[in-house]
Amino acid sequence: MVVGSAATADAAAIRYYDTAPGYRLNVRSGPGTQYAVVRVLLEGAKVPIYCQTPGTTVTGPYGTSNIWDNIDDGVFVSDTYVQTGSDGYIKPRCS
Repeated sequence: MVVGSAATADAAAIRYYDTAPGYRLNVRSGPGTQYAVVRVLLEGAKVPIYCQTPGTTVTGPYGTSNIWDNIDDGVFVSDTYVQTGSDGYIKPRCS
């Protein structure tokens, strides 16, 4: 039971960030526009950010940046469509 409690505590500690209002956001298989779109998030989606990495430079509603956010196992969204409150890195670099 201790393992389950620890897992619940870890899940509760994950912060979710708002995506830009009015946009359906492409989720890609890597940190750049050259990677395949694996799914599309609906308007108003919230995403976790596990790590961040440099990739294709994109201009979006929150500026121009080459930062890509890892939101799930091996998939990324451009940081320019996520309201992080910063124009720089807010999480560790992906390894």
